[in-house]
Amino acid sequence: MSSAVVTRFAPSPTGYLHIGGARTALFNWLYARRFGGRMLLRIEDTDRERSTQGAIDAILDGMRWLGLDWDGDVIYQYARAARHREAAESLLATGNAYRCYATPEELTAMREAARAEGRPLRYDGRWRDRDPSDAPAGVKPVIRLRAPTEGETVVEDGVQGRVVWQNKDLDDLVLLRSDGNPTYMLAVVVDDHDMGVTQVIRGDDHLTNAARQRQISDALGWAAPAMAHIPLIHGADGAKLSKRHGALGVDAYRDLGYLPSALRNYLVRLGWSHGDQEVFSTEEMIAAFDLKAIGRSPARFDFAKLENLNGLYIRGSADADLVRSIEDVLPALGPARGIAVPLTPALREKLLVAMPGLKERAKTLVELLDSAYYLTAARPLVPDEKAKGLLGEEARARLAALVPALEALPDWSAAATEGAVRLFAETESLKLGQIAQPLRAALTGRATSPPVFDVMAVLGREECLGRLRDQTG
Repeated sequence: MSSAVVTRFAPSPTGYLHIGGARTALFNWLYARRFGGRMLLRIEDTDRERSTQGAIDAILDGMRWLGLDWDGDVIYQYARAARHREAAESLLATGNAYRCYATPEELTAMREAARAEGRPLRYDGRWRDRDPSDAPAGVKPVIRLRAPTEGETVVEDGVQGRVVWQNKDLDDLVLLRSDGNPTYMLAVVVDDHDMGVTQVIRGDDHLTNAARQRQISDALGWAAPAMAHIPLIHGADGAKLSKRHGALGVDAYRDLGYLPSALRNYLVRLGWSHGDQEVFSTEEMIAAFDLKAIGRSPARFDFAKLENLNGLYIRGSADADLVRSIEDVLPALGPARGIAVPLTPALREKLLVAMPGLKERAKTLVELLDSAYYLTAARPLVPDEKAKGLLGEEARARLAALVPALEALPDWSAAATEGAVRLFAETESLKLGQIAQPLRAALTGRATSPPVFDVMAVLGREECLGRLRDQTG
């Protein structure tokens, strides 16, 4: 395929960039990159009442965080309204559209009659062949497409296969509203044509729109872009994705502690497969992506799978990169954990040194931060319930007896502290766990943490001895 491939991601700015939209953006991005083409970003803001600047900002921010760049400037559909009107006028001139003077009351009566008779709610074509001189005074017309009434409209879809609509079942849709504003259907066709879009990849909730848009393209005498309608995402239970399943904005996944690379990898496998491969670098995704491997059944969103994949990415990340990722989410996560934003240089250095131990168990950046609690906790530590259970009278007495052995160490390192604790356990005829577990509880306030001797090395001599004295004094 040539470098003439052009895809587009075209969200409506009526809310955040949700997870389904993010996957659509990713598929368009991968397809364009796979074939050396371009991906455009078009904000479809023709719905003036519901479009907001906040939503536009959230979409752009979500795209950038996911690492999905677009080619050229962001295109705003509403800014092209004059061009859309021009296309509607050209259809009037060729007889492929007509002015409709049906009043709102007539349209309501038409819908109610159809509902009462159990017919589909369709415009009945009453102005299709009437003389405009019959137009009632004071009624501003809409412009409607003179859609074909016989034959069929066919879309050869890259995912759904051949999809056929009987033209008698499709009515004359509105192209230009009575206030002169173009409808979404017309705007999409004109924009895709003017921008040279060769491949449309979008959710299969747009499949019926494909028939309408094909009819508009045909009426304008334009070749339509190839279409691929991807199944929607469902929850793990098979029900339509809702907020309880994970239908959140991309910004929420960032604040939940997911890495963009992990979320991207998870999204690419929602509905698309490449053998049994689950983990993909960006380069591998681009090289392997094609439309033929997208299934026709709805994909299922599974938080447990996303968490496991995120854990894998965390373990594979460079320590410095993870500290930077934590700094990115600190404004959302730090204050509740008593962590100052931005990180102090001293805490940043401690996090960096502690990271090899922290990242082994964490599945999200939130878990990573929580397991780093021991670095930021103010003295005296308040142990949680499990840690309290490990710090009974006998355990505290043992820790008090251990303190002089630690104080006497000439060198403070993980190896040195481990040696001292093991020797103490042997001398006292204890299993290592009988001293290491209360030691962990006293130093971290938790029953689980990174390896306790790594913790001691990161905290340093003075802080460790201070915390132990707090618990044993």
